[in-house]
Formats: sequence, structure tokens, C-alpha cells
Amino acid sequence: MKTPLYPINTLSKCIILMVLALTVQLTFSQDKPINDVTKPLHLMQPDYPTLYDAPTAESVKATIQRIYTFLDEATPAKLMDRRTKEVWSNPETLNRHAVFAEGLFRLTSYEWGVTYAGMLHAAKATGNKNYTDYTKERLSLIAHLANYYKQDNATDEAKDSPVHSVIHPGALDDAGAICAAMIKLNRMGMGDQLRPYIDNFIDYISAKQFRLSDGTLARNRPHPNTLWLDDLFMSVPALAQMGKLTGEKKYYDDAVKQVIQFSNRMFNKEKGLYMHGWCEDMEVHPQYHWARANGWAIMAIVELLDVLPETHSGYPAVLKQLKLHVAGLTAYQDQTGFWHQLIDRNDSYLETSATAIYTYAMARAINRGFIDKTAYSPAVLLAWNAVATKVNEKGQVEGTCVGTGMAFDPAFYYNRPIHIFAAHGYGPAILAGAEILELIKNNDFEINDASLQLKRK
Repeated sequence: MKTPLYPINTLSKCIILMVLALTVQLTFSQDKPINDVTKPLHLMQPDYPTLYDAPTAESVKATIQRIYTFLDEATPAKLMDRRTKEVWSNPETLNRHAVFAEGLFRLTSYEWGVTYAGMLHAAKATGNKNYTDYTKERLSLIAHLANYYKQDNATDEAKDSPVHSVIHPGALDDAGAICAAMIKLNRMGMGDQLRPYIDNFIDYISAKQFRLSDGTLARNRPHPNTLWLDDLFMSVPALAQMGKLTGEKKYYDDAVKQVIQFSNRMFNKEKGLYMHGWCEDMEVHPQYHWARANGWAIMAIVELLDVLPETHSGYPAVLKQLKLHVAGLTAYQDQTGFWHQLIDRNDSYLETSATAIYTYAMARAINRGFIDKTAYSPAVLLAWNAVATKVNEKGQVEGTCVGTGMAFDPAFYYNRPIHIFAAHGYGPAILAGAEILELIKNNDFEINDASLQLKRK
């Protein structure tokens, strides 16, 4: 019996043609392989895990806007009655049940002090007034609520109020970052009602926070006479801004002293990195180079240099310390553009908030002429491109380590959780984007011989 013949349909013809084309292509590639004669191999495009080019201003602005849109909804500038959860219709007539309207983040936290500063910086970089309004509205609301509870300070409600840390700061975490943001807004000619709280915060930092015998800001946890690297940021920017606001040298002096004395005890000159914690009574000092703490340190130093008069006797030492730290950090950057949770341990996870802080601090250092822009701009752009991949479509910042205490073993740092609502990632991402806009506005970049380079004019 003969096999029936069927006409070749269109799909069959396409398949046959594709097979023939592939056969011809394979034959041709075997006859003429790609080599350094047929094609310059050094110009082949690698499969980079992160965008390997300068970002566009439009893409950076879009990333900042997504974060703002999310945060504006997630942290409403409203008050409510803690019993009924109803939004206060007339915030001028408060009572003991007044609290902030429910949101995803705490408006008085140090993380949100960073966010307020980030919004002000983004407003300047983009011209978008909404970002300034975000900070102005919430800081004004904090002052308004604090004014009420300050008058009613003896009640249990006042002690449990959401502004207790504003009226009675009990740690540098309560004071420094929020204070610095308030001063920045005040220096812009806004927020006159904030001045009593600025003075209150500075008084806490300058006169009430525990210090070592040489004046170094310290804590008594987890052990007596302990230095937390985080505390450089929880103090120095506020002191520096107060120096700028008032012109009083004593604030600059204290800020410089903190940077130098922390660095003398905690900076590893061989690695160019800081340890996270230092305890006075330890015979040895275990070194865990936690990424975000190093971020707090470099950001504090950059923000100090930003306002510190060049004629100040401590200026050269602070500038030198910045350059040493930048060199150390860039040596450990991952090929993805991120830094690891423990900077010098590549098997620890890649972390977003620290990468964003480094991006901001290094970009600002370049923009202010503190460090070599030809040497460091490519690494900074790569870092921003990495951070941008962690800002999802909702404007949430992914990949951020949650709040972290101090430890003297590796397991603690390796296993700190990551969470999308870890507040530490938002302000740094906004700051980083704003400073990157300045960097790409004032400089040109190119792919030169396959590598990203600053374009020399």
C-alpha cells in the first residue's frame, strides 16, 4: 500500500526554510569562525549583570518619583484619634489621644530623618516642589504635635506619645538624623517652628549623651564604654549643620573630634574599612566590617566636609580620612555594582541600603571635588545602576538589611534578615539618585575601548 501524499502547508514550508537557514549559518560559521582576524574580540559585548553605562537623567528622575509616590501614600502627613482611628479634621484642636495617622514607617525615626534630607536634596536636583513639601509637611506636623504634648508633659499619654523622643531624646538615634534634616529645612527659609526642637536635639548630643573620658560619643551597650560606628552619622551631620546655621565653631570642633577619635580606634588602615563596634575594656577588638555602618561613617564625613570651613584646623585630617575610606570601599565593590553585607566577605549577601549610601557619599564627594572624579565616577555609576534595579514598580526598595545591633561573631551579620519595609533603604536611595543627577549633569561619560570612562574635555 502506498503512503498517501499530502501537500506541504505554509507552516511546514516555514519550518523547512528555518532548518535550511540554520544549516547554512552553521556551515558558514564553521568555515569562517569569529576570531581576532574576522572581528575585534575586545569589542565583543559582555553579558553584564547590571547596566554598564551612564544612566539617563530621565531614568534617575523616574526612579526617585516612584519612591516618592510610594512613600507619600505610605506615610501620610495627618493626625488621628488613637481610640477611633479617625483622621483629625481640625489639627488645631488636639487632645491627649492625638497620634500620627497610621503608616508603614515611623515619622520620627532616624531612618526618616535620612528620608527627609533625601527629599530636600531631590527637590533641589529635580526642581520638583512636591519633594520639599513632603519634608516640610511632616516635620511641621511633628513640631505641631510636640508643642501640644510638651504642654501636657506629666500625663501618661504624653510619655507614650509618638513625639516623646522629640521632646525627650534618650539616644543619638532619637536626635541626630532628624535634627540635621530640620536644620537643612530651616536653612532653606522654612520651618521656623522647628528651632526649639533643633536646639533640644543639639543640647542632647552636645551635653547629655554619654561620652568616653576624651569626649568621644559612646554607649553602654552591649558593654560599658562601647563605640558604635553608626553614631558618627547620628551626631556629626547635626553638629556640622548647627555650625553652619549658627556660625559657632564649637559645633565644628566637636564634629571633627568625633570623626578623628572614632577613626583612630575603629579604622583598619590596611583594608580601608571601619569595624562596626569597639569596646574599651576588650583586650582585642574583633573586626566585622558591616556595610551599612561603613555607610553611616562615610556619609557623616562627606556631610561634615560639605559645610566645614576649609580654614578649620581639622579640615585636612577629615578630607584625608574620606579619601582613605573611599579607596578602601571601592576595592571591595562587587561586579554587580553592589557591596556585600560584610564588605570583605564575598559569601555574605549583596545589600541595597549600604550600596545606596556609598553611591550618594561618593557621588557627592566627586561633585564637591573631594575625590578624583576620573578614578571613581565609573564605580559610582555602576553602584547607582545596581540600586535602581532594587526599586520596584511600586517604588519599594528591595534588598535592605533590617535594623542591626552589634555583634562579635559572623553568624549575626550573615543572617540578618532582608525586608522590603526595612526603612533604612529609602532615604539613601533618594539621596543617591539626587546626587547622581548632579554627576551626570556636569560630566559626560562614554564607552571607550569597551569600558565606561569619564569623557575628558
